[in-house]
Amino acid sequence: MNEALPDVPEVRVVGLPQLTSGFDLVERLDLPMHLKVHGPLEPLGGEQLAKLAENINLKGRGGAGFPFHKKLRSVAEAAIKRGVRPVVVVNGSEDEPACRKDTVMINRAPHLILDGALLCAEAMGARTLVVAVTRESTQRSMEAALAERGLSNSRRSALRAFVQRNPVRMVTGAAASVIRSIDGGPAIPPGRKVSASQNGVGGAPTLLSNAETFAQLAIAARIGPERYGNTGLYDEPGTVMLTVSGAVARPMVIEVPTGVPLRYVLQLAGAPPVPQGVLTGGYHGKWIDAATVNEAIVSRNSLDAVGGSLGAGAILPITQETCPLGESLRVAQWLAEESAGQCGPCYLGLPAAARGMEDILNGGGPAALEALKQVAKNVKRRGACSHPDGSAMFLESTIKAFTDDLAAHVLGNGCGRPVEGVLPLFEGGRGPSGIPGGAEAEENGPSRQKIYVDWTLCRGHGLCADILPEVFQLGADGFPTVAQAKVPRYAEAKALRAVRRCPALALRLEEDTRAQDSSRNNLPVLSQGRGRRALGR
Repeated sequence: MNEALPDVPEVRVVGLPQLTSGFDLVERLDLPMHLKVHGPLEPLGGEQLAKLAENINLKGRGGAGFPFHKKLRSVAEAAIKRGVRPVVVVNGSEDEPACRKDTVMINRAPHLILDGALLCAEAMGARTLVVAVTRESTQRSMEAALAERGLSNSRRSALRAFVQRNPVRMVTGAAASVIRSIDGGPAIPPGRKVSASQNGVGGAPTLLSNAETFAQLAIAARIGPERYGNTGLYDEPGTVMLTVSGAVARPMVIEVPTGVPLRYVLQLAGAPPVPQGVLTGGYHGKWIDAATVNEAIVSRNSLDAVGGSLGAGAILPITQETCPLGESLRVAQWLAEESAGQCGPCYLGLPAAARGMEDILNGGGPAALEALKQVAKNVKRRGACSHPDGSAMFLESTIKAFTDDLAAHVLGNGCGRPVEGVLPLFEGGRGPSGIPGGAEAEENGPSRQKIYVDWTLCRGHGLCADILPEVFQLGADGFPTVAQAKVPRYAEAKALRAVRRCPALALRLEEDTRAQDSSRNNLPVLSQGRGRRALGR
């Protein structure tokens, strides 16, 4: 079984280091060493900074890849229009078991990240800087870095700066989750999509971007766009930080120029010469097969062109000796457990998708495959955050990449290979809690109730979906898409209201006597509407 990655694994570099400059000298660059390695940094005006980001084609390195100059201009324009001070947020939440690049940067080069963030804060006139993290090591390193610069959260400070520590959860790193936690709420998406650039922390326009993105900006500000463009590809200049794990001899974080062949990166980490497949972009990413690996280079456009994804910068090969569907099932089950539990496509759809993959492995045949495809299709673009979309993309990619194995399981007796567990997951399938106890733990604790739909009474009024969207979604025929479901603890009062207000009296609420058995509690129906058979064995 693949052990969990340490916070700071081995770090390598291909070519000349930029982000990792000085890593060969010390374990952590404090402020004096940071200045010796990188030199001082002159401030830039807002438009200068936006032009710089545009000239180097800087895109967010957290997964979405949104152009940084557009985000910067949007925040500045919103702040000027409203006459308020913007906020700058560094998102250092790295909560996938296979991702460590930002954790490495915060632990070893925190001042490079702060350089980029402070450039933006000064250019836009921000008076608040927040660094969001989820690990104890990153919290310690960044708090020390702020202290080394004399920055604090004092009301008397010209710039208030502090570290926001959140639990290690997949959904914690979503921009909306980070902003909600900074404002004092739980670190989960708020259930509605709001642009941080327009309405972020405290309602102010907020520049929120990934830790590596700010570090890349700081490098470019020092050396200029021409020198920055001398490294890597013309249309995607600079370097990329990758986390390489899975079936490799040496899991590592590696800085490489764009344009380097992906197979070379895999060789450095000791991957199999001919991997069965490579998961690119992390657990919200896509699989590519062995033949495609030889065509791919490290760049966002190249990986997209061959059906892969740069995503969060995670690269995970698997061997020929393991069952790829079994490996993907482990990840699918973990993704389902990482739900915030507040919208149906995520809370109900992802467990159903994981069970669909399990059904395929257990001989469910073509019906199980079609059910999985339908569930994956149904959860996309319907969630409160990107978690359902990314998880569905991962599952659809699995089906597409491993057609021979899929056929062996669907049409035969399976591929005959064991599941080696080479894709890293947190111990026990869960992430470390980050912040134990507290009101949030109570609010998001195990469900105590189940809600049931009586199909003999239901008339499709749809009021249940309005009151309790965490559980109920309406299908194309206007009826709920679930027959029964667990109710998140925070939504129990709303569930009771849904039962009382149902015009047809078609809902009932009961204590969940099987709360400890979470494997079969949610039963989404295979086809939408009344009187359909459930998806489950």
